[in-house]
Amino acid sequence: MSLYKQIIEDAKQAMIKKEEPRLTVIKGVKATFANELLSKKGAPQTELNDEDALAILRRLVKQRKDSIEQFGKGGRQDLVDNEQAELEILEKYLPAQMNESEVTKIAEKKKTELGITDKKKTGVLMSAIMKELKGKADGAMVKKVVEEIL
Repeated sequence: MSLYKQIIEDAKQAMIKKEEPRLTVIKGVKATFANELLSKKGAPQTELNDEDALAILRRLVKQRKDSIEQFGKGGRQDLVDNEQAELEILEKYLPAQMNESEVTKIAEKKKTELGITDKKKTGVLMSAIMKELKGKADGAMVKKVVEEIL
């Protein structure tokens, strides 16, 4: 089952089970999917492919993390808790994230493969690693690993 269809099905289940917080988050995801479908030019589509759906979910997760950080700085623990609950629901749809040691191995391999020896090529190395990982690791963690190995 595609990710798009899975989310539609989960929305139905959340309605049936009356899971309010989960339903609210999934409705937001569905609305974002609908907006994305409308904004796409070219052939009309009825559903998003998994790659587009994952990109949207990653964007929503990043928004939640940014909100948590900002609300934390502002001393609004109630809003932090709400955003954290939404973040946990969204993260269930993302593929399992790699740990730092796995990312380090890939980064070392790419560094050797590309022959990068100085910090001036950090962007090139980051780009190559992110393309290989395809969303399986957080960009901030990849950046940290790259800075450590250069």
